Amino acid sequence: MMDKIKANHEWHNTTTFRSGKSNEGEAVGVNCRQNSVAVKEKLNLNINLQTTTLYFRGERIWNAFMLDLLPKGLNHAEKALLSGCSAGGLATFLHCDKFTALLPNTATVKCLSDAGFFLDVRDVSGRNTIRPIFKRLVEFQGVEKNLDRRCTASLPDPSLCFFPQYALQYIQTPYFIVNAAYDSYQFNHILVPPSTDPRGQWSQCKRDIRECTQEQLNGLQAFRMKMLAALNPLTSSSDGGLFINTCYTHGQSELQDAWFAPDSPRLNNKTIAEAVGDWYFGRNAYKEFDCQYPCNSACVKLTNPL
Repeated sequence: MMDKIKANHEWHNTTTFRSGKSNEGEAVGVNCRQNSVAVKEKLNLNINLQTTTLYFRGERIWNAFMLDLLPKGLNHAEKALLSGCSAGGLATFLHCDKFTALLPNTATVKCLSDAGFFLDVRDVSGRNTIRPIFKRLVEFQGVEKNLDRRCTASLPDPSLCFFPQYALQYIQTPYFIVNAAYDSYQFNHILVPPSTDPRGQWSQCKRDIRECTQEQLNGLQAFRMKMLAALNPLTSSSDGGLFINTCYTHGQSELQDAWFAPDSPRLNNKTIAEAVGDWYFGRNAYKEFDCQYPCNSACVKLTNPL
C-alpha cells in the first residue's frame, strides 16, 4: 500500500543558486531563499529465493515522495525545479512533465539534467553496446508503460524512448541540460566499453584525455558532434537551456569547483550557476556550446575518468 512506503528525504530551507556578492555587497546572479528537497534513494530489491521474483519500487517511491511533499507546501509552490545528476539526470527526462502535472497551473515549473544525456551511439568497434543494455533494462523493470506514449508510438522499438535524445522533443516543460561533451562515463562505457578494448589500447586515453592519440581524439570529437546533433530539439526551443562544455568529467552541478567558483569553467563568461540562474528566473535565455577540446583550460582540474 502507498501509505506504507515511507519517503526517505530531507526537507529544509536553503539558499540555492547562490552566485556570490559583488564588492558593494549586492547579490550577483541568483541569491534566492527557497525550499529544497534532497532525495536519498537506493535500488531496493526484495528477492524471494523460491520464486526469484524481483520487486522494483522506483515508481512507488516517486509517487510516495510526491504524496508526502504536496500537502507540506509543494502544492502551493510558485516556482519549482526538478533536477538530477547522472542516472538521476536521466530520470528527470522521464518524470519532468509528470512533475509539472502535479503542481498548480499557476506555478512556474522547470527541469534540469546534469550528466544525464546518455547517447544512443555505436562504440569504437562499430557495434551499438548501450542500446541492447537499455532495452533489457526497460523490459526487465517494466519501464515501457511509463515512457512517453507519443515517443513510443513514433519509433519501431519503444525502449528507445528511454534514451533522452528521443524523449526530449516530447517534453513540454522548460528544460535545461548541463553536460560535458566528452562525458567520461559515456566515454568509458558507451563509446569505448571494456569489450571493445581487450588489449587496453585505450587505457591511457581513458585515464587522461591528454594522453589520447590523434586517432583516439578523432573518435572523441565525433562523439561530441553526435551529442550536439542529438541536442538539436533543445537548441531550437524558445524556453530551453544548454551548458555543454568540453570538460572530461561526469556530473558538474554537485561540484562547487564546477558549479560556481572563481576558476570554474565558463561559457560566454558565465559559470554553470549563473547560466542556470539566468534561465530559471527568466532573466536571459542561455544556450552555449564550448569549442572542441582542448580549448577550455578551466576543465583541466575537473578531469574525472570513470
